[in-house]
Amino acid sequence: MRVQADRVSVTGPHGTLLSPTSLTVSGGELAIVHGEPGVGVTAFGLALAGRLKPATGTVTVEGGDPRKVVAVVDSPGVSEPDGALSLQVVVGEELELAKRPANKAAVATWLAEHDAAAFATTRFENLEAVTRTRLLTALAANRKDVGVLVLDTPDRHTSDVDSWARLAREYAERGLAVIVLTATTPVSALPEKPALCGALDQPDPVRCAPVETPAETTLEATVADDTEKTSGDQE
Repeated sequence: MRVQADRVSVTGPHGTLLSPTSLTVSGGELAIVHGEPGVGVTAFGLALAGRLKPATGTVTVEGGDPRKVVAVVDSPGVSEPDGALSLQVVVGEELELAKRPANKAAVATWLAEHDAAAFATTRFENLEAVTRTRLLTALAANRKDVGVLVLDTPDRHTSDVDSWARLAREYAERGLAVIVLTATTPVSALPEKPALCGALDQPDPVRCAPVETPAETTLEATVADDTEKTSGDQE
């Protein structure tokens, strides 16, 4: 699984939203992307997910249709839930979107499994930031075919950087490619050196999960090893 943006720029009705930006993130890696507050950093996330056509550059997603493989979490004005809805309604809508059972019992079970049953009737806007991001990320990762998570500016809800950084790392450790878009947190306060919107030469993402050895390589190595042992025995 890999997502690659090559010199991607985005324009809006009134001008440039995102200057050419490059980024490559593979499964098991975490990249933090920093941009100025505003729509530019979100535009980059939507371009990665195939939901916004770049003005220049290309986005390549290995593993399938970007709109299915890449999930943008809590994107302002796009995928963020209506704050007036209760948590149980939001969960039901997200489960239905993921083509999972979404009846009352299924929602109750999901909430219990994610330690959120006590907040079932709480207005979504009243959830603590860490709970909000944790649950929305879990719902996005639950969708079929998702291999890339883009957390859209979780720092707009909290100054506690570690709360979302730890969560992002956990999902990268599970083998997903994880990208966190940030805007309000100073670069100096971020846990890793970030990629920057408008930059082409970016720092390498952080590897959180072991690199998988291709099955063919493993098989070839096993056969070669067995052959060497057999030759040694014959000698």
